Amino acid sequence: MDRLNMPGMKNINKAVCNLALLYLLFTLSSCSETATTNPEITVEELRMHIEYLSSDTLQGRYPGTEGDRMAASYIRDRLVEYGLEPLADDGLQKFSLVTGISTGDNNYLEIDGSEVIIGTDYTPMPFSGNGELSAGVVFCGYGFSIDNNNLQWDDYAGIDVTGKWALMLRGDPEPDDPSSPFATPGTDRFKSWHAAEKGAAGVILVSGEKFDESDELSEIRIHQGKVDVPVIQVTRPTANLILAPGGSTLEVLEESLRKNMSPESFNTNISVSAITDLNMDESQTMNVIASIKGNDPLLRNEYIIIGAHYDHLGTGGEGSGSRRPGLSDYHPGADDNASGVAAMLEIAGRLSAESNNLRRSYLLVAFGAEEKGLLGSRYLADNPVVDPGSLKTMINLDMIGRKNDDKTLHIGGVGTSTEGEGLVRKVAAGYDFNTVLSMEGYGPSDHASFYARDIPVFFLTTGAHPDYHTPDDTADKINYDGLQRISNFTGDLAVELGNMDNHLTFREAGPRTSPAPRHGNRRVSLGIMPDFASAGGDGLRADFITPGRPADRAGMQQGDRIVAINGNPVKDIYEYMYRLEQLNTGDIINVEIVRDNKSEILIIQL
Repeated sequence: MDRLNMPGMKNINKAVCNLALLYLLFTLSSCSETATTNPEITVEELRMHIEYLSSDTLQGRYPGTEGDRMAASYIRDRLVEYGLEPLADDGLQKFSLVTGISTGDNNYLEIDGSEVIIGTDYTPMPFSGNGELSAGVVFCGYGFSIDNNNLQWDDYAGIDVTGKWALMLRGDPEPDDPSSPFATPGTDRFKSWHAAEKGAAGVILVSGEKFDESDELSEIRIHQGKVDVPVIQVTRPTANLILAPGGSTLEVLEESLRKNMSPESFNTNISVSAITDLNMDESQTMNVIASIKGNDPLLRNEYIIIGAHYDHLGTGGEGSGSRRPGLSDYHPGADDNASGVAAMLEIAGRLSAESNNLRRSYLLVAFGAEEKGLLGSRYLADNPVVDPGSLKTMINLDMIGRKNDDKTLHIGGVGTSTEGEGLVRKVAAGYDFNTVLSMEGYGPSDHASFYARDIPVFFLTTGAHPDYHTPDDTADKINYDGLQRISNFTGDLAVELGNMDNHLTFREAGPRTSPAPRHGNRRVSLGIMPDFASAGGDGLRADFITPGRPADRAGMQQGDRIVAINGNPVKDIYEYMYRLEQLNTGDIINVEIVRDNKSEILIIQL
């Protein structure tokens, strides 16, 4: 078993010891003879799938872990038992992802010849570049260079940080005001990138008492992009060692900056030497894919995707997406999204048993790494296992296990085809659902990856609840009767889609990108759906271009890789966001892209 060095994955080794027995029990209770001869979707079988997938043995199905792999194997085995044909590599479409970041063996920090201790006195920041630097230190206040109608503040005025360490306070002088003009330039990454552009060869960050009274060091667990220079965080006592020759302290400087609201930068006349050594932790996860072939000589070459993501948050922790990040305990994910996977499996059994009466073909997919940014569905959309033109509809099941007293079922994407709304209403007429329909195709789940590629989608969910992304999302809280009815409804919808004379006609219904966040100084957008998974450091791919928006008007195309904005490099999603935060509505910028291995410059007005 691989060593697991990622957020919240303790107790896996102990749990795996019990996995073989539990897996065997579930396998025996769902043998192929029963599955293929009894296509009825039952409460008992839905419960069986959910109890296994949400069991403590799988420890929250965090991508790349043993629990993740065993969940995928369980799903694949069930699909094969139900008579489906496994695709890709025996049903598993594998792909790599960055699961975290960890410190290497070569980190060190010396202040005026005295070494301090990693993890106690300092830590490299998770977005630090790897490198070695021995240089003088300049105190740069909060590290701001702000010049707009509301605020002028330049911590770099009158000082030269070229080739030196830039020491600065984290946060800003108005920490209790979320609408402060300091909000965006006050982030650690923004400050570090900006210092590097000012010529600093390294950055030292420290938390003032007003920013963090406990003076805790950041955890090195979650990958957050990379700045090209070493970036470290030191404790206040460590910072005071650097400031001591000048006769000042961090506490005095923070109070003065907050009181006077103006820069106070100076050379510290001390030398600091450091090596930063961080390792990217990569792992492998997978999509589980199997097919059912239709019988119409022509329509059998058209596919309907029925999918649900099977990954979850592991044992939580900071950066995992848990709504209780301070609690390290396994997150069962019974509703999110063992419920969707259970329904997908039972629908697969039903369709397989009825395959002689189905005209079109089906792909049944359990997506990996949805919680990491729709990585599995994006990977399948980019690397389809069938002719991409044959994909005609996608049904996404995500959190469908908590149907409430008013029997509400939310169905999104019904406007992504001209026939979608009427078809859903026709099928729903036979059920006692309170169906809430949404036209828009975009949404925070795997169907977005297919809507962006002009494929009609349906997104079924019973919605969020107080247990969402917490350890309390357990199997005993699932409404199994409601889940059974939703599964039957989805099966009926799938049969209707499979036997129509003509496939659905795609139409655009709402934006195909996530709305731009509205906080801090973020004012502009190119109008693209970026590849959130890009971590290779070679640019940011545009997964979709919104028609009529700035990138589209300038001629950007899907698949273009953005490598620079106004001559400044763009290596990943984090640096892309940093570049946009420095721009204003109406600016005319040049964007360097790579298309078909050739570099081009696009002129874009925001």
